[in-house]
Amino acid sequence: MEISREIYWNVGNSLTTIALMYFFTFLAMGYVVYLFYKRYKVYQLGKPLNRTDNLAERIKYMLTNMAGQIKVRRRSRPGIAHSIFFWSFTILFIGTFLVFVQADITDLFFDYVFLKGDFYKAYSFSLDIAGLVGIIMLGGLFIRRFVFKPKSLVTSKEDTIIHVLLFAILITGFLIEGVRMAATELKTNPEWMIFSPVGMVIANMLSQVSDNVLLLSHKIIWWVHLFIVLAFFIVIPVTKLRHMFTITANYVFKDNGPTGKLVTLNMEDETIESFGVSKVTDFTWKDIFDADACINCSRCQDICPANATGKPLSPMSVINRIGNAAFNDPSINLIDDIGRDSIWSCTTCRACEDICPANNEHVNKIIDFRRNLVLMEGEFAGDEVMQAMDNVEVNGNPMGLAMASRGDWAIGLDVVIMSDTYEIVKNPVDVLYYVGCYASFDARNQKIAKNFVEICNVSGIKVGILGKEEKCCGEPIRKMGNEYLYQELAKENIENLGKYNVLKIVTTCPHCFNTLNKDYRDLGFETQVEHYTVFLDRLEKENRIPMKEEAFDCTYHDSCYLVRHNDIDDQPRSLLNAAGANIIEMDKSRKNTSCCGAGGGRILAEEHLGTKINIARVNMAQETGAPTLISNCPFCLTMFEDGIKMADCEDSLVVKDLSEIIVERLKKS
Repeated sequence: MEISREIYWNVGNSLTTIALMYFFTFLAMGYVVYLFYKRYKVYQLGKPLNRTDNLAERIKYMLTNMAGQIKVRRRSRPGIAHSIFFWSFTILFIGTFLVFVQADITDLFFDYVFLKGDFYKAYSFSLDIAGLVGIIMLGGLFIRRFVFKPKSLVTSKEDTIIHVLLFAILITGFLIEGVRMAATELKTNPEWMIFSPVGMVIANMLSQVSDNVLLLSHKIIWWVHLFIVLAFFIVIPVTKLRHMFTITANYVFKDNGPTGKLVTLNMEDETIESFGVSKVTDFTWKDIFDADACINCSRCQDICPANATGKPLSPMSVINRIGNAAFNDPSINLIDDIGRDSIWSCTTCRACEDICPANNEHVNKIIDFRRNLVLMEGEFAGDEVMQAMDNVEVNGNPMGLAMASRGDWAIGLDVVIMSDTYEIVKNPVDVLYYVGCYASFDARNQKIAKNFVEICNVSGIKVGILGKEEKCCGEPIRKMGNEYLYQELAKENIENLGKYNVLKIVTTCPHCFNTLNKDYRDLGFETQVEHYTVFLDRLEKENRIPMKEEAFDCTYHDSCYLVRHNDIDDQPRSLLNAAGANIIEMDKSRKNTSCCGAGGGRILAEEHLGTKINIARVNMAQETGAPTLISNCPFCLTMFEDGIKMADCEDSLVVKDLSEIIVERLKKS
């Protein structure tokens, strides 16, 4: 006799039984659709946004991340457990679907049964193992949430309901199997039981129970199991279980634009009455949808450098408060609800977005709050920020130094001032170096500018600069909410850069690089832009940098605006390796890097709340035991020099820019 089993055994496959089962099923599914429709109406409170372009690419991304659980299990042991549970539950769902296909389609209409023989053996064994693994993983997640709960993990009544329902589904499923096997296979075909190992254990435990009790118990448990499953579906829209659909959809609705790129506001549109965001209806539908995708896993909060150093910012709370307002009181002022200190604390490092398994977008929401505060309310993160903006508006730099002196650092160097048209015609440049404010005016960072020019000179690269024609790129100003001033600066810079028809721009500042390479594109800028680490790495690989290798120990800091915003982490390490570096990585490195505290315009603001972010990062560098901390960003360099002084570790740790390491090893003729 070929191994198989009767679908709907003991329950009865009469028309009445089937009709009753599907009646309750369709009733439950109809209610689920209604509940999701109510949530969809709330999403519509937001403004339109197209997130369905390149749909094939979006669906591919969704399927890859959903099936592989890539973002869920990334850098997270609970995430790995969740992924294993997901795969187990998926196998069980597929198994249940195959039962439906055979019982209600192939057997009913075509008299064809496929759950038999070797296929049934594999089918039954796979489902038993999947169910067992599912219970073990769910148990581990239960213990973490309710027994050894991390302080940051938010646990509510719905978490209890979810765990109870999932346990009940899995346990009653095994009980149905065990009782059936005790009444059938245990007595008639015991050799089949090995292909249902968990059911076999339960069946053996029930071997002494009478057939009448087994039959009645099976029928009761079967119907109880069905109603538990339906209850599970019903609570999906009203609990975080909806993430099964909303996160999947959020993978489809991901931002396909350049990473971290902000939306450019039309400042000349006179029909716009308000800039930025203060209430739910100012957001797009996607911003509201993000709140429904959030599962309160606290990963964004745990990795946030502001939160970790005692600031009131919680990216998770920002998302949740937007959702609470959308579904409960859309008229609430979100800036007041979230708090200004929270809004100003963000460094825009994107750690929250990078780690979020739901693909939520936190940073742009915070920037939109800042835009509203600055452009509509005239509020700033502090008087020092307002002063810096005034300085930029008058002198083109936050320090307030004279524009005419912007290129003074280059006096005596082999650098072409682009405004000297005679010199340009006589000696055209290979690259235009966009210097940035810190490398132009700060004495420490001026050394970095000179280093870059020196490396280029010995490599046969002719460098030009704008000099007094260059202004602040506007990045810190924009991240602090002043979109109007940013656009004015950007337009002037684009006009000046466009005068000279250079083919490539290189900058030593990741913030300038990110802004010119991404944000300026919305304003018509087209010239190729590179960060100096990428540019010099290519020169080194072409053997154009005459550098000798000298062994030394160091640790390397990945700037947020290089690694998270632009995926640049290999090139700086390649340069360091070529220089002879033994890189001792910090616990938080590459995309898991920790912020220096200067991003998001925070370089302009005093840090009054909590502890200093730069000291926290310096401490991480100290823990490696390396004597040298390597940076690639003027903001980071400045923050670390201050952090080393405040941490009182000047005798054990020194910070250097990557360019300094190269210059120290140049073979000079």
